[in-house]
Amino acid sequence: MSTTDEKQTKSFYDRISHSYDMIADSNEHVAREKGLTALAIQEGESVLEIGYGTGHSLVALAEAAGTTGKVTGVDISDGMKTVSEKRVTEAGLADRVELTVANTPPLPFADGSFDVVSMSFTLELFPLDTIPTMLAEIKRVLKPGGRLGVVCMALPKDGNQDSFLEKTYKWMHQHFPHIVDCQPINATRLLQDAGFTLKEDDTMEIWTMPVSVLVGTTPA
Repeated sequence: MSTTDEKQTKSFYDRISHSYDMIADSNEHVAREKGLTALAIQEGESVLEIGYGTGHSLVALAEAAGTTGKVTGVDISDGMKTVSEKRVTEAGLADRVELTVANTPPLPFADGSFDVVSMSFTLELFPLDTIPTMLAEIKRVLKPGGRLGVVCMALPKDGNQDSFLEKTYKWMHQHFPHIVDCQPINATRLLQDAGFTLKEDDTMEIWTMPVSVLVGTTPA
């Protein structure tokens, strides 16, 4: 992603940070929660969320990781950080959560820092040629045997045609990428190509469009 694109993306999410839940989360939360269930966070684990948005998953992750766990978040938007910090504080979990703002990749964390990395409707925001670099960075910061959870817009299964809404969405993404910024991707193949072993590979629908719910692991 170029510097200009990063600035435009950051500005867009800063502007919508206080209204994002009304725009998207009312529909996304079902898939997001399914992804968190599949990740099965354990007490004491260290967790990184990439693209924490308005902080709903941060609260769930911090509750699951418990008093001995730690949740770290990285997002491109200062506005999202402000909204998330408020949500985490109101939930009484501020001592378990540390948030940062950065353009990624690379990830600003040391090798082998986390047991789990979680991404919900975030991986598909990256340009297709950047996703392999992002996944390589995730492998780097995960401990051996670590888990990556991905919830993202998916391509139709082989033989299935796009719904009218998905065709419209793809057209909008092609012509107005800073308004419709994410794109359906073949996350199953992308994770496998990056060296993850898939432990969960499920598909559900939102707005008649397919959504992948994946959990991959790194070599132990």
